[in-house]
Amino acid sequence: MAMADVTVRGAGIFGLSIAWTCARRGARVVVVDPFGPGAGASGGVVGALAPHVPENWNPKKAFQFDSLRMADAFWTGVETVGGVSPGYGRTGRLQPLADAGAVALARSRATQAETLWDGFAAWEVIPASDAFGWAPVSPSGWLIRDTLSARLHPARAVAALVAALKRQGVPIVTEAPDSGAVVWATGSAGLAELSQAFDRPVGTAVKGQAAVLGLAMPQDAPQLFSGGVHIVPHTDGTVAIGSTSERDFDSPRDTDSQLDEVIAAARLAVPLLAEAPVVDRWAGLRPRARSRAPVMGPWPGRPGHFVANGGFKIGFGMAPKVAQVMADLVLDDRDAVPDGFRLETCL
Repeated sequence: MAMADVTVRGAGIFGLSIAWTCARRGARVVVVDPFGPGAGASGGVVGALAPHVPENWNPKKAFQFDSLRMADAFWTGVETVGGVSPGYGRTGRLQPLADAGAVALARSRATQAETLWDGFAAWEVIPASDAFGWAPVSPSGWLIRDTLSARLHPARAVAALVAALKRQGVPIVTEAPDSGAVVWATGSAGLAELSQAFDRPVGTAVKGQAAVLGLAMPQDAPQLFSGGVHIVPHTDGTVAIGSTSERDFDSPRDTDSQLDEVIAAARLAVPLLAEAPVVDRWAGLRPRARSRAPVMGPWPGRPGHFVANGGFKIGFGMAPKVAQVMADLVLDDRDAVPDGFRLETCL
């Protein structure tokens, strides 16, 4: 194998996206993962790319907004080169409002979104009757509708990146020596390694469980969020729902009654799901950094080594911007990592 400018360790969403962005800029890249693409958290099923509420703006929310704004061009480029659809669509999101107080708060956030979202997308309050039957039950009769949220199919998004990288001549292998700059995007196992290396908790693995139901919806149907449950229609005749967040667990890949409760909550919130069969169940470990933000930037004490980790529940939504910032750092020595995202923040 020829020498690489960049070795990316980890073939999850962060690793593959960084490899793609570096390769598009002309770098020679190799991706190394002993378990193969999407073997960890990126092999999930939900695919909700949703923003934080538009208030109390901070660097994490701004970074996520920038990434969601970049998503259409990012995934269009991946699909154009590789010929595989990631199932991406900016179809928006609906959320129920419980009472008059929640309605008033949502309307104040709508005003803030006009400024914070820079006119790119809207956050608005609409009557539940305007949702044409595909909406969560709303006690107040009102819903939040935002036009920034998007969805993709995680497994197809991973496959799309793999196909695009192959067209760019980027090998994805199970083992290879370090060559050039080394980016560690190794998920929950990587957070454990960092914690051991620095003898303090950098992050942890959080188990998530999710399900796929058989129900065909129009391709432009928005995703829903009700009672802490994401409900995401995909273009393959399924609706994904999830997920749990479990700090304590016995088996990282087995589903149990906690997922049954999520399924029941989704069916209660959306009557259309009541008879939809469960066609798949998923469980896995997601990397959650101690800072609650992605961990990015140089690995202190290891020259030429970098970290990109901690996507947790928002890794797919953060990936385009994470990839851009990491490529800037690794290839051009241009450091635009937000202070709150640096590894030092977790130490």
